[in-house]
Amino acid sequence: MWDYPRPPAVEPSREPVEVWLGGARVAASTRTLRVLETSHPPTYYIPVEDFVDGALRPTAGSSYCEWKGEAAYFDVLGGGEVAERAAWTYPDPTPGFTAVRGHVAVMPGAVEKCVVDGEVVTPQAGGFYGGWVTSRVVGPFKGEPGTWGW
Repeated sequence: MWDYPRPPAVEPSREPVEVWLGGARVAASTRTLRVLETSHPPTYYIPVEDFVDGALRPTAGSSYCEWKGEAAYFDVLGGGEVAERAAWTYPDPTPGFTAVRGHVAVMPGAVEKCVVDGEVVTPQAGGFYGGWVTSRVVGPFKGEPGTWGW
């Protein structure tokens, strides 16, 4: 993670990625983007069309990323469950991040599970960041105890 750049890099990934909620697969893709930033595990951005119809419901509120711009949020719906504000997108990303337009990131700790290439990911600690921790990435990561001021 410490060799990831700042500002973050965006790279395409062909790894199979899945998102599950309520026992239902709500997204599956082999066309994701990984956002790689110093001290963070990768965050996967899934093309909106790779979500099951009805799995994303726009919700109120926004946030601002110093790199990507203003984010809009979605509730994720699946298997009769609702994960509130569990996904986000950048409808009008900054010039360096236009590739993420039309893609949605999911907070792994807010859904049943997220899977990369058959491995269930561990959510990035802290409840604020959306990183996907797999056995291929090594921390420490921002969000863990004592890292707030990094």
